[in-house]
Amino acid sequence: MSAFCARCGLPAAEGDHARCAALLASIDPPRFCGDCGRRMVVQVTPAGWVANCSRHGERTSTSPSVG
Repeated sequence: MSAFCARCGLPAAEGDHARCAALLASIDPPRFCGDCGRRMVVQVTPAGWVANCSRHGERTSTSPSVG
């Protein structure tokens, strides 16, 4: 499990992130890095998405783990 929510950026242990998880599983790319909580630069294309964290690098819609 990630330390931070990839949708809202808050610590994963705080609050209920069921809605965030549902959105990430369906249509939304992650907006925050699950490792450090930093805002990521996200590019959405018809083929998927690419998200880049300044500390942890690139994640894509084909990555095995997003959060």
